[in-house]
Amino acid sequence: MKSEIRFSGLGGQGIITAAVILGRAAALYGNKYVVQTQSYGPEARGGASASAVIISDDPIHYPKVTDPDVYAIMSQEAYNKYGSHVKNDAVMLLDPGYVTSRPACRYYEVPATAEAKSQLGKTVFANVIMLGGILEATGIVSYDALEHAVLDSVPKGTEENNKRALAIGQELVRSQI
Repeated sequence: MKSEIRFSGLGGQGIITAAVILGRAAALYGNKYVVQTQSYGPEARGGASASAVIISDDPIHYPKVTDPDVYAIMSQEAYNKYGSHVKNDAVMLLDPGYVTSRPACRYYEVPATAEAKSQLGKTVFANVIMLGGILEATGIVSYDALEHAVLDSVPKGTEENNKRALAIGQELVRSQI
């Protein structure tokens, strides 16, 4: 099985970090083949940012995402660029506080930024909330693999909040299934 995942939003939302964590979960803890790529504008914060991950049971011969199965979109600009022409069987998670459009494919509204701020006190956890949502919506990696990858990737002292962020994202999607 092969899955292509595209994360997109604004610089500073943790778009690239989320893709790196998902790739780490699949490669190191899920025994899969993984390729991760990224792009961002010259503005580090506030500019366009995108990252992609390919996860496969077999070796990956082409490193670019061409037809994503899963989207995590955290800004309207990102939706306009990447989410407006999705295939019908794709799955999209979008942050309704920043994305006003809705796709033709199956989608979940994941208010990751608002929930990070209200439940965890900082918006920095929004990307991990989105990862929890992806896990719940797709089962693309195991919970244990994703939790290990998150804990390997986050600053010391934030582990419990990041574990809570995963759970919040799962619950936000679970409530829509």
